[in-house]
Amino acid sequence: MKKTRNIPFVFLAIFTLLISGCKEKNKENTATSSAEETKKPNIIFIYADDLGYGELGAYGATELKTPNMDILANGGVKFTNGYASSATCTPSRFALLTGMYPWRNSKAHILPGTAPLIIDTAQLTVPSMLQKQGYFTGIVGKWHLGLGNGNVDWNQTIAPGPNEVGFDYSNIMAATQDRVPTVYIENGAVVGLDPNDPIEISYKKNFEGEPTGKENPELLKMKWHHGHNNSIVNGIPRIGFMKGGEKAKWVDEDMADYFLKEAQQYVSEHKNKPFFLYYALQQPHVPRTPHPRFVGASGMGPRGDVIVEADWCIGELLKTLEKEGILENTLIVFSSDNGPVLNDGYYDDAVEKIGNHKPAGKLRGGKYSLFEAGARVPFITYWKGQIQPKTSDALVSQIDLLTSIAALVGSKDQGPDSHNLLDVFMGKSDNGRKELVIEATSRTAFRSGDWAYIPPHKGNALIKSVNIEIGNDIEPQLYNLKEDLEQQHNLATENPEKLKELSDAFEKIRGIKEAK
Repeated sequence: MKKTRNIPFVFLAIFTLLISGCKEKNKENTATSSAEETKKPNIIFIYADDLGYGELGAYGATELKTPNMDILANGGVKFTNGYASSATCTPSRFALLTGMYPWRNSKAHILPGTAPLIIDTAQLTVPSMLQKQGYFTGIVGKWHLGLGNGNVDWNQTIAPGPNEVGFDYSNIMAATQDRVPTVYIENGAVVGLDPNDPIEISYKKNFEGEPTGKENPELLKMKWHHGHNNSIVNGIPRIGFMKGGEKAKWVDEDMADYFLKEAQQYVSEHKNKPFFLYYALQQPHVPRTPHPRFVGASGMGPRGDVIVEADWCIGELLKTLEKEGILENTLIVFSSDNGPVLNDGYYDDAVEKIGNHKPAGKLRGGKYSLFEAGARVPFITYWKGQIQPKTSDALVSQIDLLTSIAALVGSKDQGPDSHNLLDVFMGKSDNGRKELVIEATSRTAFRSGDWAYIPPHKGNALIKSVNIEIGNDIEPQLYNLKEDLEQQHNLATENPEKLKELSDAFEKIRGIKEAK
């Protein structure tokens, strides 16, 4: 009987041990799962706007000081052959997020502020890929990829937009700083909008009684040079017409601080889980409106001052990452959407005060151009403790970030034109792309190894308003960039074999014999 009475106690003891073991195992599994999750690196894209190849000290600038950008360049992989996909903004941003050549999307050109979203909501993007891997995803800054379906009511929820293509959080400007609407949009809603003062936007005609830069120059604190003479906001004439929304309108001089604060807050709020942040700076795009703290900081006028301001913003973000203890678990990619431009619509002394500074370095052309300065830009990957400092001549493109980062986080997703160059971005290999198509205002050209091929293009060779050679010529152009980085010697006639080789390779990818 004693034995019989003791049996339940034996079973109870065994059962208790089993339950306890299961709980410990579950705790162990949960801890392992959490540990694995925290091991995933945070990922930040810092994307400048119109920043040229020669603007950084690390890339040879001597007249302009960029200490924080240089920290990234000198502490990570500094690419000398790093490319945006395009020499203009919207196409490059489309390619950056989708891993697809922008010329495959006929809508991927410089957009007005009222354009519909040009990324299909079912399309793979960097943020949607990362969402599936457990990342919280956010964008702060410039968007310029369209909003809504083509008929936006700015006084209601604005969709589709960033939140419908993979971003959990968004705080953006719709297009560019020089275009209406001049308001911030957070998760599809205009920030600070007074419902009794609704916003109206048009890119076709002005609203009755509203002043414009063209008709009311006495109201301006910044004079327009070309194309920027419509609605006046904060004393600055814009592209497009706007009425209403007075309390919601931004103050241009505060924009850098506004977006920086949002980026810092985003980092602090999401430091305990892996996050992706697309921090899209507005500098040095026009209108160049440095905060008073930075006026005169460069000695080059507003354009130089806003580059100094952007550099400071990057430094402050790095401080936040360090303060939160996550700098060593954060991969930072720094680049620009296209090359530089000086006079891009306003009189702001960009040309007059440039001095000895060379925004494109030794490269020919600039924004809008098929020459190298159009799409070859500063391109840096930085990950403290993980990426060893080096300079790489590997050919890389922003298009490759989607597939490469997918490989980093364990995803098998790939962008249509995106290559897995993870080892190159991590500084472990110099085997980059073999070839690349670049684009500028619906025209395309080709990079292959050390060679650049520009097919025949009709039209003016120079945009007079911005004084930039854009690469148009009725004859094909062929340059050996290793021997002629400045692209001064067209070898198309001297080297017909290489010309045919590149022309055929270009045609195979592009699907046309020459870009029209």
